[in-house]
Amino acid sequence: MEIKLKCSCGESSCLEWAIIELQGVVEVQPAFQDRMQNLQIGLLCRPSSQESYTFTVGYHELSGSKIPLKKPLLVLKKKIIKSDMEIDQDDDSLNSSRVELEVTGIIRHRILFKTRPKALISEPQPAVKRK
Repeated sequence: MEIKLKCSCGESSCLEWAIIELQGVVEVQPAFQDRMQNLQIGLLCRPSSQESYTFTVGYHELSGSKIPLKKPLLVLKKKIIKSDMEIDQDDDSLNSSRVELEVTGIIRHRILFKTRPKALISEPQPAVKRK
């Protein structure tokens, strides 16, 4: 079976993606279980340099660094193209569709958060006794 790969953005203008690598497990509350798509779990920031990142999830802050991948990865979107009845010459069966993969982006880096999160909750103010 032949799968065509299509890139309409060009080599230099493809969207740049990154992999975010966390240690541990991100668990979703049962109330959001059916709404996982486009669920915002935190805020990713690059405070000063290109190499350091912070990821804030609730009251926790993680520090990470940008690491290049040994081999870049493609982000693909599968498209099924419906066509008229075609005869496949390999096994003489009828096919009514063909598969095409479209390049959505390219991943060249990963952002690695390997340290334990820092708590953002400050200590409570000591109570002042009044006379």
